[in-house]
Amino acid sequence: METAVKKLYEGMFLIDSAEAAKDWDGIIETITKMLKKIEAEIVSLRKWDERPLAYKIRKCERGVYILTYFRSEGPRIHELERDVELSEKIVRAMILNAEHLTDADLAKDTPAQRTEKQSQQPVATAATVETQAEAVSTEVPAGEEEPTEEPKTTE
Repeated sequence: METAVKKLYEGMFLIDSAEAAKDWDGIIETITKMLKKIEAEIVSLRKWDERPLAYKIRKCERGVYILTYFRSEGPRIHELERDVELSEKIVRAMILNAEHLTDADLAKDTPAQRTEKQSQQPVATAATVETQAEAVSTEVPAGEEEPTEEPKTTE
């Protein structure tokens, strides 16, 4: 008996942003169940980004994209596509062969992860900017006076 070869696939699932905010765990569970149903090995499953849609789909104006990488047998992908079409939680999905990707490609940060990392970096406040400006200002050499600005008058 032959064993089927499991290939690497990339799945991008579009979810209504309101639905994702309301039931994030349920969405992830739905996608996971669909992948387990076709006996897929999940390599990665994470939020890609939330963006406005170019046009309304099922009355949705914004969507959350979930990026997955998984290994599965080729013929089982049709079952997954059918389950996605029947799902009320998933608006759209695209599944591509990802055999050409390296492990480094799979580990790249998504736009959502980059935004999160940037928001965790300390933000410069007005007080810290003033302190830095004072430290950078040049000192007046001894014996010289600091130039003073005379108020300008308009006649």
